[in-house]
Amino acid sequence: MTNSPVIEYDDSTPRIARIILNRPDTRNAQNTELLYALNQAYDRAAHDDAVHVIVLAAHGPHFSSGHDLRDYDAIRTLDQQRPVGTWSGFRRPGAEALLAREKEVFQGFSERWRNIPKPMLAEVQGKVISGGLMLVWPCDIIIASDDAQFIDNTVAMGVCGAEYFGHPWELGVRAAKELLFTTDPIDAEDAHRLGMVNHVVGRAELTDFTMRLARRIAGQPLLALRLAKEAVNVAQDSQGRVSAMQTAFAYHQLCHSHNMAQYGSLIDPAFLTHQFSDKKATQTKPNEH
Repeated sequence: MTNSPVIEYDDSTPRIARIILNRPDTRNAQNTELLYALNQAYDRAAHDDAVHVIVLAAHGPHFSSGHDLRDYDAIRTLDQQRPVGTWSGFRRPGAEALLAREKEVFQGFSERWRNIPKPMLAEVQGKVISGGLMLVWPCDIIIASDDAQFIDNTVAMGVCGAEYFGHPWELGVRAAKELLFTTDPIDAEDAHRLGMVNHVVGRAELTDFTMRLARRIAGQPLLALRLAKEAVNVAQDSQGRVSAMQTAFAYHQLCHSHNMAQYGSLIDPAFLTHQFSDKKATQTKPNEH
């Protein structure tokens, strides 16, 4: 096992790489450090021919509370991370720096991970909020504990949805609209019924169940696994997924620009007020989504 401060990498099980988010004190909120460490772990697993299956898991009671909004102060120093994409302009004025950052670490990373040519399983417990969806949706199979909840509360922030806009394909059109319009959570059983989650198990058996499934898949020939995954992904892309995501991402950037012009903030400040005033509204922290 090779560890970083925010990501653990375990390849001790034959043919399986287990990657674990390790910021439980923030409920695995995604800052720049975590996202780049996760990308490096994925690269390691993708290029290791001994690995047939990748499992993404998380320490702590919740899988991910989403983007760590405190990290937006780091936008203009993002190029210190040696970006993996070709977009640039992290120090540019106006909306350009934010656009460049989100193309790199949000939309860019999620799409890059989705296209890793190996089966990827997400092992999910507790809350999965907005940016957290952008970690699980790129995975091929999702196993959820029975206490898991999936939330996109970005509309409450004055933004039209998470940057990686997989909602219609993950949930279907009408359920996607309800998730966005209400910002209400979808529990594990409903997520399973809608087809977003493959299996729902008790929290105590989550890891064992996931690893049993991973071992079963890992026994298959690697080339056949790679091509089976790509065939399904191509079928989905042929439905217009890529162009629809690009449009939704552009709308997302427009929302940020509108909020900056209107409020001097990337998100509607009423969201933060709501967090402080209504304890029952959500269990997220005000600096995370």
